[in-house]
Amino acid sequence: MDPLPEDGESSRPRRRTRIQQRNVEAILDAALDVFSQAGFRAATLDAIAERAGLSKPNLLYYFDSKEAIHAELLDGLLDIWLDPLRALDADGDPQAQLMGYMRRKLDMSREMPRESRLFANEILQGGPRITDTLGGTLKALVDEKAAIIRGWTEAGRLAPVDPHHLIFSIWALTQHYADFEVQVRAVLGARDPFPEAETFLDTLYGRLLAPQG
Repeated sequence: MDPLPEDGESSRPRRRTRIQQRNVEAILDAALDVFSQAGFRAATLDAIAERAGLSKPNLLYYFDSKEAIHAELLDGLLDIWLDPLRALDADGDPQAQLMGYMRRKLDMSREMPRESRLFANEILQGGPRITDTLGGTLKALVDEKAAIIRGWTEAGRLAPVDPHHLIFSIWALTQHYADFEVQVRAVLGARDPFPEAETFLDTLYGRLLAPQG
């Protein structure tokens, strides 16, 4: 365990040692577990510290509140979450681009279920800590990619489809497997849902997006 700072010292180290960096990573990983399971309001510093294997005073050496931990998790998550949509290429094949986007989102649900539930919990609470991002960065990016999709449909390269609701549907149908994992596994039992989900969504979106005629 790291020593706590002496009186008058900064509560945050300027340059982290390996032990300090390891502790920060343990705190963030533990917090991701706690926040994704309990939500922000029910999460406590005591629970995060216990999960991280640290004392509460030691945790407070790195983060002065659960708000600070939550903010760092969300900041890191939002960039990762938006990267697949940023990668949608106006010069690429429309169906290949959108099917690739859908598969990347499904992969994220498989590989990052805690992060998906963290984001979902924040949205269900009204998004108070990411309001500016939702109305700013997220909206601007979605509008930009919706314009590309609209251009593809107007050029006859995709079936007519509302671009915003297409994006919403991809979010809903892929993130469902992370956010409602307990329900999915209760219904399907022990088998891995993702291979079947990818096959189903490939068929669904392949038929939806195929140009008419």
